[in-house]
Amino acid sequence: MLSYIIRRIFYMIVVLLVLSVVSFFIIQLPPGDFLTAFIENMRAQGTVVSEEQILSLKKYYGLDQPMYLQYLKWLGNLLQGDLGQSFQWNQPVTELIKERLALTVTISLISLVLTYLIAIPIGIYSATHQYSLGDYAFTVFGFMGLATPNFLLALVLMFVLYKYAGWSVGGLFSPEYVVAPWSLAKVVDLLKHLPIPLVVIGTAGTAWTIRVMRGCLLDELKKQYVITARSKGLNERSLLIKYPIRIAINPVISTIGGLLPTIISGATLTSIVISLPTIGPLLLRALRAQDMFLAGSMLMLLSALGIIGNLISDMLLVAIDPRIRFENQE
Repeated sequence: MLSYIIRRIFYMIVVLLVLSVVSFFIIQLPPGDFLTAFIENMRAQGTVVSEEQILSLKKYYGLDQPMYLQYLKWLGNLLQGDLGQSFQWNQPVTELIKERLALTVTISLISLVLTYLIAIPIGIYSATHQYSLGDYAFTVFGFMGLATPNFLLALVLMFVLYKYAGWSVGGLFSPEYVVAPWSLAKVVDLLKHLPIPLVVIGTAGTAWTIRVMRGCLLDELKKQYVITARSKGLNERSLLIKYPIRIAINPVISTIGGLLPTIISGATLTSIVISLPTIGPLLLRALRAQDMFLAGSMLMLLSALGIIGNLISDMLLVAIDPRIRFENQE
């Protein structure tokens, strides 16, 4: 088991190095760079920019060096914990991410926990009460949740709540608390604004988890070991918890690998529609502006979280499923 973990960590380091190269050079693929767009914007406003000023700006931003040297400099700073300076915001990348990280993680984690607490029991109920009225109702909800894009649901909720209830849904704070320091009143205001983002972000995940849990548990309930256990008089609840549910929940656990980056990035399109101050819109803006240090650092952060999440999901699967544990021991 220990050798397996060490091997996985070594592979993680190699993959992260490859991803750092890919992420950095993908950001450089579009024509031009941040400085080109910045100069064009200045000229559009009537500001005259001389060649000497352009050369000076390139040297200031480090864009006068070859691309591979820019990459090596960025990677070296990254390994020392320095994420660099954002061109667009003229602030350290660490500060920009830190401002939005707490709110992003709060929304995503609460949404994730609620998704599992709601979806897994419903999936178990639907599988154990197949073709009942409740199963049909949850199936309809599941298909509707999977078919409806989150950003569209956000737009519909914003329209309905504003038209019929007079609620202006958007952001996480009322205007008077947006730039106010943290206080009990600001926390209460945040809690008042949380339900809509949680409903919008969690709908698709809940619907998907219900469908997966139901399908996998139905497959397990038809297997011979379950039929044999029932014939021996084993209590139905004990049978479900001890065997089929532990195996059927494996696909849900395996998705944890993709959840960590999602927790940090948040639902980008939904965040833009509802004006949530999370990481996703910041990353999109950095990519559009070709702010290479901000975009590259955020892509690396999300990549690292994805790889770490895969390791965590593998460890959980080994702990829960004895078949996987036996294979690893061999």
